[in-house]
Amino acid sequence: MALRILRGAEVRALLPMADCIEVMRHAMVAASEGRAVIPLRSVMTMPGERRLGSMPGYLADPECFGVKLVSLMPRQPGVAHSSHLGVVVLFEARHGQPVALIDAAEVTALRTAAVSALATGLLARADAGDLALLGAGEQAVSHLDAMRVTRPLRRVRLWARDASRAAAFAAREGARHGLRIEVCATVADAVRNADLVCTVTAARDPILCSQWLSPGVHLNVVGSSIAAAAEVDSATVARARFFVDRRESTVNEGGEYLRALAAGVIGPDHILGEIGAVARGDLPGRLSDSDVTLYKSLGIAVQDLASAHELLQRAERAGVGQVVEF
Repeated sequence: MALRILRGAEVRALLPMADCIEVMRHAMVAASEGRAVIPLRSVMTMPGERRLGSMPGYLADPECFGVKLVSLMPRQPGVAHSSHLGVVVLFEARHGQPVALIDAAEVTALRTAAVSALATGLLARADAGDLALLGAGEQAVSHLDAMRVTRPLRRVRLWARDASRAAAFAAREGARHGLRIEVCATVADAVRNADLVCTVTAARDPILCSQWLSPGVHLNVVGSSIAAAAEVDSATVARARFFVDRRESTVNEGGEYLRALAAGVIGPDHILGEIGAVARGDLPGRLSDSDVTLYKSLGIAVQDLASAHELLQRAERAGVGQVVEF
């Protein structure tokens, strides 16, 4: 068997954001049509709030299966490691051979932001371009890339708990993109009059309140991926046209949805549907310019599989990566 190993830098070079968005469109439609097997992720908890996450899955088109294994470690001051270290293992479907081993941190950052961009293109106002980024980590980097692809940005504001990290992000990413990124002292300042908001924090409890949001805003709520955590308050959830990557994941793991449900401000029918159904044209997204729309991202295995499959095809054509025979 031959196994191709792709490092993070090779992932970035092989699959530009605009291309990944289209790969994710296909994958999310397939998931919503039932052409995938997507078990709920499992998480093993270890002493010291350390966790190991496992996300297996099967995708019918392109046919493949595999698993993403990632360690989820507490953030340590001064340590630059990704919060999601691990690998995506891709298998071919005919004989069940493993064919690729790919850096999970880069795949996760890329595919998560690409689906947020897909949702933004489907749900945000056509003239949206005032972006508020909440968080200054790797997902903020990839989401800035993704939002620039899907909408012309006329203004970018940033908030993060660590002011020095926010300033460094603004200087570095502003120079990379040739744009000005304003650092805000509060979340309220960052989102005031914004029409695009991406929450990409590690918050356990809501940092964003509905009263700070303007009519017509679109939100990508990304940072919380467990039932015990939420980035936006229940009033925001209740106010929004609420879309998800996968319904089953949300009713089991979506902290914002579960808190609003427990508070009695929404019912089970508040989930309007999956973003794949909107992409397919089966479900309306935004109905008016004044709608508040919200895409809740939890991340599902088909996003990793579709990304890995595309990366492998491109790597084979370009002769990129290390090939190990065993």
